[in-house]
Amino acid sequence: MLKLVIFDCDGVILDSRLSNREYYNMLLAAFGHPSMTEAELDFVHCHNVMDSVAFLFGRYPEDDVAAVHDYRIGVDYTPFLEYLTLEPDLKEFLHFLRPRHGTAISTNRTTTMPDILARFGLTRLFDLVVTATDVANPKPHAEALLKILDHFGVTAAEAIFIGDSIVDRQHADTVGMRLIAYKNPDLAAEFHVERFMAIPSLPLLFES
Repeated sequence: MLKLVIFDCDGVILDSRLSNREYYNMLLAAFGHPSMTEAELDFVHCHNVMDSVAFLFGRYPEDDVAAVHDYRIGVDYTPFLEYLTLEPDLKEFLHFLRPRHGTAISTNRTTTMPDILARFGLTRLFDLVVTATDVANPKPHAEALLKILDHFGVTAAEAIFIGDSIVDRQHADTVGMRLIAYKNPDLAAEFHVERFMAIPSLPLLFES
């Protein structure tokens, strides 16, 4: 029986592609570099900020990556929140789930999560949020999911993960958890949906 639903953030809870584009292009421009390619944007959209900075600035050996991190830490992220949009039926789905099912987030975002949740009125709709700063090993490593499962006292078979990328597939696989692919029909997953309120009608998920 399903007891817990775990969500990715970027590309699932939020359409954050434009925000990520603006943020990382800002970092590149600050150090005199051109904007990201679409392939680079695909990478940063799925990875944590440490890996993303290492990836983007790895082709510029003249730059001190530590200086890039010092710079980004001093940047106010608030303007980039304007580029985020909430998936339209997310809140309806969360109200459907609660309180019978636990709700959690496993994301490679870091310090931006509290502001994002508050901005969109989501803070009280998730029982637990695990970011890349809460674990030693970010996604796709199993650590975040194990932390979540332990918090709720449930098994991987009693939970399901909603994600949109290969990183999410790998993340779920580390603990043998089923995956719902959100708006990505090409991603290998047990289920595929284009909107959250299609999930309650998926077979075998919400049987009593």
